[in-house]
Amino acid sequence: MARLEIYQFPMRGDNYGVLLHDAETGATAAIDAPDADELLAALRKTGWTLNDILITHHHFDHTAGIEAVKRKTGCTVTGPASEAGLIRGLDVEVKEGETVEVGGAKGTVIETPGHTRGHVSYFFPDDGAAFVGDTMFSVGCGKLLEGDAPTMWSSLSKLAALPPETSVYCGHEYTNANCRFALTIEPENEALRARATEVATNAKNGVPSLPTTIGQELATNPFLRAASPAIQKQLGMEGRPHEEIFGEVRRRKDAF
Repeated sequence: MARLEIYQFPMRGDNYGVLLHDAETGATAAIDAPDADELLAALRKTGWTLNDILITHHHFDHTAGIEAVKRKTGCTVTGPASEAGLIRGLDVEVKEGETVEVGGAKGTVIETPGHTRGHVSYFFPDDGAAFVGDTMFSVGCGKLLEGDAPTMWSSLSKLAALPPETSVYCGHEYTNANCRFALTIEPENEALRARATEVATNAKNGVPSLPTTIGQELATNPFLRAASPAIQKQLGMEGRPHEEIFGEVRRRKDAF
């Protein structure tokens, strides 16, 4: 049974912050802490009291606010065990398959390395929500800054296997630019073309295109669609291993 209220808000320009709140217990968690002032402002707006921060990875634009928020709220900071030495203020280290709790809501830790070596995502099955940091974006994925294509393909495949109705909350809003690139990889994909039109309108009106869903990403995100005959043909990679096809899509996005 769903328990969480989820509040998404922009931070630092193109980051997105997320608060999770269990009204029954009053417990609240933040996904990452890109900016202390903006996170504290969101807490004031909602009237929620912060208990926890769930960190996805060590990059500064996801951790910059940890220490100031922790001083203000006394919250507990949880994050990936394999990046513990890179995250100041970390209290609890988590690994694949372990559980995190926000009040009565339980989430599973999924290790999703590739963007960083120790990146994790948090999946709350009863609430149908996944918080994926910079592993997956709407119609995109994170750069391979500390990993390689097979590693990231494995991580994305874990997320792609979640129920299609799962809401996906990403660390950044890049959807409009991602759609423009995706159309160079799979120009005849009708679902992608419709998504690109919708997203362009949202961008013009200042409306976010997040959260997305796993089902929507499976239909439109070229980084998940290495099995697509159309993509394989477009790239001249028919029948090649999926992680190689993914790697070529990522290479092209890096140069786009």
